[in-house]
Amino acid sequence: MMRLPVLKGILPLDRAQALRDIVAGATLAAMSIPQVLGYARIAGMPPVSGLYTVLWPTLAFAVFGASRHLVVAADSATATILASRLSAMAPMGSAQYVALAGMVALLTAGLLLLARIFKLGFLADFLSRTVLVGFLAGVGVQVAIAMLGDMLGLREQPHGTLMQIWSIVQSLDRIHLPTLAVAAAVVVAVLGCKFWLPRLPGPLLAVVLGIAASYVFNFAGRGIAVLGPVQGGLPGLHLPLVSWQEVLALLPVAGACCVMIIAQSAAAGRAFAERYRERVDADADILGLATANAAAAASGTFVVNGSPTQTAAADSAGARSQLAQVAFAAIVVLVLLFLSDWLQYLPHGILSALVFTIAIGLIDIKSLRAILRESPGEFWLAFTTAAAVVLIGVEQGILLAITLSLLRHVRHSYHPHTIVLAQGKDSKWLPVRAVPGIETAPGLIVLRFGADLFYANDHFFAQKVRALIDAAPHKVHRLVIDAGPITNIDYSAARSADELFRELSQNGVEVVFGRVSPYLRADMERHGLVALLGENHIFPTLHEALAAAGVKMPSEAGPET
Repeated sequence: MMRLPVLKGILPLDRAQALRDIVAGATLAAMSIPQVLGYARIAGMPPVSGLYTVLWPTLAFAVFGASRHLVVAADSATATILASRLSAMAPMGSAQYVALAGMVALLTAGLLLLARIFKLGFLADFLSRTVLVGFLAGVGVQVAIAMLGDMLGLREQPHGTLMQIWSIVQSLDRIHLPTLAVAAAVVVAVLGCKFWLPRLPGPLLAVVLGIAASYVFNFAGRGIAVLGPVQGGLPGLHLPLVSWQEVLALLPVAGACCVMIIAQSAAAGRAFAERYRERVDADADILGLATANAAAAASGTFVVNGSPTQTAAADSAGARSQLAQVAFAAIVVLVLLFLSDWLQYLPHGILSALVFTIAIGLIDIKSLRAILRESPGEFWLAFTTAAAVVLIGVEQGILLAITLSLLRHVRHSYHPHTIVLAQGKDSKWLPVRAVPGIETAPGLIVLRFGADLFYANDHFFAQKVRALIDAAPHKVHRLVIDAGPITNIDYSAARSADELFRELSQNGVEVVFGRVSPYLRADMERHGLVALLGENHIFPTLHEALAAAGVKMPSEAGPET
């Protein structure tokens, strides 16, 4: 029976934090309302539909989701997927196009519900902290570059980061200086407030003052692009009506959106949960995302997603629970009812400058330096993830990151660390790297294999054992295997081990296992290895194994650690 988690993203909440979240929601509204209007334009939808994404869908996630930080609304990644597929089926912005977009949201909600039922939230576990740092950095770079065109007054910009950079380079002689001046002033003011006056709502002031200046000084008449008329009023509730053939054609679009939503929302939600040492309930978040997309379909808007940039904006504004998003939705209601006429004066340059400041905040230089210093290999994993997001795309970047993480894990399991206990100074036994020519004592090798035995590393294990025995300074009579790191052995590895142990027995080498866990012993019994070696060669501790091999282990070696 699926248990419905309700209000997990809001409760518990004290009065002081509630007030901070409400203020954060107002600041988030100032930054995100223009942003979702821009995403509606990317999706090919009417501008007002961007506001609809932060009304009922946001409230639905606040009720049913678990993340205290994730902002669910319009997002550039899913908006791009939507536009690239639906533009071939209907004219952008038309009633038919809106109906198709609504059906994609409804189908996506259904697929997300299936993902929740089958508990596919575990996919988020394959996103390591290293990958998350790289993912957010890549999103930051991608979004920052995408905003440069509007900040420079260049109206039409292509899709794709490399194409956008090339387009900007080719258009340097067409930069609109007044637009650049306005955008640069906003960036300097917002970043200045962040560092020197953090309590001052810089983005909110930028939007309010920008609209006022645009109205008073007629920015549109001076060539500075503004949003233009925005329809007001609350959305009606109805289900999208499309043909059955169109539903079938939209299923691949919904599938792509579903994968994108699960991966990106999990990445963004986990990144900010890690920052505040909070637990992650990915399955509850998937349920919240399903209800949010169902609400989007019913309110005449398009697919919603967990947005990294808007989540970062909420975090920078001081939001610590979904109450901030509820306040955000309440402000959207006020805007739709009373203030939509004023949004038409908001310059695109100010909107892009605000998003730009959010995007560069996603690039965590401090964490990247720490990763490079402590684990260069993982740094390159983070760098590759970031580069893939920038050069290929967000969804491909996440899938590549998961794949690289798994390959890195498999590589460690394929060639794990192996050590031999060998005599050091004062005849103490110390763990050393298992290289040919090393022995524990004349006639004895104590080997620790650092991973489970399975089909990919069984030949490596056998080769390592043979190489150590063949190159030992003295003829080996006993091989003691410290099986502490080995928790299971599969069929292929068991067959390889059987062949190896029979060969060693024929060559006069006695094999003894120490630190055998109940799980490993069960596997060894099932595969016939216990019967092959004998009960008196399988022990739960290393001391017992060494004693059975006729060896007394010095206490300095710390064999049980």
